[in-house]
Amino acid sequence: MSAVATLTGEVRADGVGKTIDETTLLLPTDVHADPGECIVLRGPNGSGKTTLLRIIGGLLVPTVGTAQIGGREADERDRAVRAAVAGLLGAPTTYRDLTLVDHLVLVDSTWGGEPATSDDRGQALLGRLGIEGLHDRFPHELSSGQQQLFRLALTLARPATVLLLDEPEQRLDTAKREVVAGIIRERAQSGVTVVMACHDPDLTAALATRIVDIVPAR
Repeated sequence: MSAVATLTGEVRADGVGKTIDETTLLLPTDVHADPGECIVLRGPNGSGKTTLLRIIGGLLVPTVGTAQIGGREADERDRAVRAAVAGLLGAPTTYRDLTLVDHLVLVDSTWGGEPATSDDRGQALLGRLGIEGLHDRFPHELSSGQQQLFRLALTLARPATVLLLDEPEQRLDTAKREVVAGIIRERAQSGVTVVMACHDPDLTAALATRIVDIVPAR
């Protein structure tokens, strides 16, 4: 198998917009982010924040404009882009017969983690998020807040130079939001580029190096 190129975390979205039929999901928008930055996308529901994140992650082709990750077209079919981007963009795929830590071991090993210590890393990540006591639960047994923390764990369990987060604060109380903010801050300080949609003004103030206000189409 050929080696996968390692892409830097530069995010460049120039005038990207999305229209389906006659419905505009996102007006042309610019987002530029460098390694170590945390860019917060701010705007009302329906303004296109999720659409923009999906375009940046290569999951959605813009109608206008261009998006790049590390100088390459943002396209999830590109192995290098897939390896560079970790995203919490909707509910990830989970399996009813795998426990929380089983899922994290699967993600870790898929992305090259040392098999002998995958379980330890999974347990440690659950501990950071304050849900280590749920390690042997199944995803369908979790409350909505616990599910959100588990989804964050699945996203954070893999290496990435770009982290895309769609409202990571959803369904979390103030204490858990502070925990998540600390982890996101650490990732940015380590050189990861973070682009996140957020409605929480306190979380935005704590993390944002820059804010991009998304203008609703209507």
